[in-house]
Amino acid sequence: MKTKLTWKLWILIIALILSLLAIFGMPPSFAQKGVKISSIDQNSSLYNQGMRQEQILTSINGQNIPDLESYTIFISEKFPLNQSEKIIFTTHEGEYIIFTNQTPELIVEAIPKTRIKLGLDLSGGSRALVKAENKTLSGKEIADLISVTSNRLNEFGLTDLKVLPVSDLSGEHFMLIEIAGTTPKDLKKLISEQGKFEAKIGDDVVFIGGDKDIASVGRDAQNARIEGCNPAEQGYVCRFSFAITLSADSAKRHAELTNNLSINATAQGNYLSKKLDLYLDEKLVDSLFISEDLQGRVTTQISISGSGSGANQEEAYESAKEEMKKLQTILITGSLPFKLEIVKLDTISPILGDDFMNSILFAGLAALLVVAIIIFIRYRSIKPSAALLITVISEVVIILGIASLIDWNIDLPSIAGILATIGTGIDQQIIILDESREKAIMSLKQKLKRAFSIILGAYFTAVVALIPLLWAGAGLLKGFAITTIIGISAGVLITRPAFADMVKQFEGKNAS
Repeated sequence: MKTKLTWKLWILIIALILSLLAIFGMPPSFAQKGVKISSIDQNSSLYNQGMRQEQILTSINGQNIPDLESYTIFISEKFPLNQSEKIIFTTHEGEYIIFTNQTPELIVEAIPKTRIKLGLDLSGGSRALVKAENKTLSGKEIADLISVTSNRLNEFGLTDLKVLPVSDLSGEHFMLIEIAGTTPKDLKKLISEQGKFEAKIGDDVVFIGGDKDIASVGRDAQNARIEGCNPAEQGYVCRFSFAITLSADSAKRHAELTNNLSINATAQGNYLSKKLDLYLDEKLVDSLFISEDLQGRVTTQISISGSGSGANQEEAYESAKEEMKKLQTILITGSLPFKLEIVKLDTISPILGDDFMNSILFAGLAALLVVAIIIFIRYRSIKPSAALLITVISEVVIILGIASLIDWNIDLPSIAGILATIGTGIDQQIIILDESREKAIMSLKQKLKRAFSIILGAYFTAVVALIPLLWAGAGLLKGFAITTIIGISAGVLITRPAFADMVKQFEGKNAS
C-alpha cells in the first residue's frame, strides 16, 4: 500500500522545503562562485565607492575569481606593483575601480555553503560579559551603553560583531559582546577604556567627543595623514593629524575662551599664551599651539594631532595609524556613558570549533542509527524505524531553517538544545507507536489521541521549565532554551501529527 499524503504530511513537506530554502538560500549559496568580502578598510577608496562587507567578489580586471584559492593566487602574483595601475573589482552589486600599486585593504573568505550562522563557540573569537563599574544599570541605560559600544566597535571595522543586552534572574543588566576572530586581549582593550575625550584651554572644556560637539571628522587622504617619522631614544616616533569640524556652539565657546588670552612670540610664529590640551580618559595626549589669528574668532575647523611610536619606522607608522583611528572613532562616537567592568572573558579557537562540530555530527548520526536499529528490533518492522528517522531528521532541518531565517547563531547551548529536542522527539514517537499497538479496546484514532494528550502535557511542562533559562547565567543559556522551544514546538505542531499519520497508515494496514 502506498503512503497517502494527508494534509498533515503536506504541512511537513512544505515546512521542509521552506526550511531548506532558508538554509541554502535562492539561488543556493553552495552553487555561487566568488569570494565573500568579510572586511574592508573604511578609509579606502573602495569603501568610499560603495563596496561593503558581505558583497560577493566575482572577478578582478575581468579575470574570474571562482573561489578563495583563485583570489589568493591572483593577489600574490599581481601585487605589489612597480607603479600604480587601474584595478577593476566586480561584485554582484557593481564595479569598483582603484589606482594602486599595493595589495588592496580587503579581507575575503570562502562563500559559506549555507546561511546557518555559527556562534562564537564554533566559529572562534572572543566573548565578554560586561557591566558598569559600581553601578546598577536600568534598561534604558544599558540600551544607551549598547548603542555607543556598537557604534565604536563598528567604527573600528570589526566583522561578525554582536552586542546584546542580557540580564540574570535577579534582574541585573549586562552587555554581552561577541567578536569573531578577535583575541581576548584585543577585546579587553577595546571595551575597558571609557574613551572620554576632552579638549581644554586651561581648565575650561572647549569640546568633547561625540556628535553634540563634533559635526564631522576627517578620515580621507586630504583630511587625515601621517605627517612624518623621526628617530627617537628607543626607536621611531610618527606624528599624525586630521581635521575636525566643530558644532556652532563649540566654535563659539572656543572664541570666548581665546578672546582674552595674551600673545606669545616664538621663533615658529606668534601663538596664544595657552594651548589646546587634548585629554583621553583624563590623560594628556597632546597640546596644540593656537595661532594668534584664531583669537576670539568663531571657527569650526580644527586640526587634531598625536603620535605613535615603535622599535622601527614601520612599527611607528602602524602605531600612529592605529592611534589616529582610535582617536577618530572616539571623536565620532563619543565616550562610553559608564566605566565598564568585564565580568567574564572567554575565547575559543576556530580549529577547536571545527573539530567539535565534526564530532557532534558523527555522534549524532551514530546515535540515530542505533536508535533506528533498536526500534526495528522492538517492533519487528522497518517502517517504524524509517518513519522515526524521517521525523527526527525533519525536526533538525526545521530547527536549522528557523535559525537561518531569524539569524540565530548556532552555538554550543543551541546544539545541546537540538540534542534535547531529538531525545524528546524520539521518546514521544515511541509513545505514539506504543499507544497505537496497545491492545485496549478502542480505535486507533482514540489511541493516538491519548498519546497526544501525554505529549501535550510534556510539551507545556518543558516550555514552562525552559523559560527561566532565557535569563539564567546572564542569558548565556538562551541558545539552549530558544532552540529547544523551537524544536519541541515544531514537533508538536508539525512532525508529531505527520508521524501519527504515518503510523495510522502502516498500523491500519497491519490491522487489516
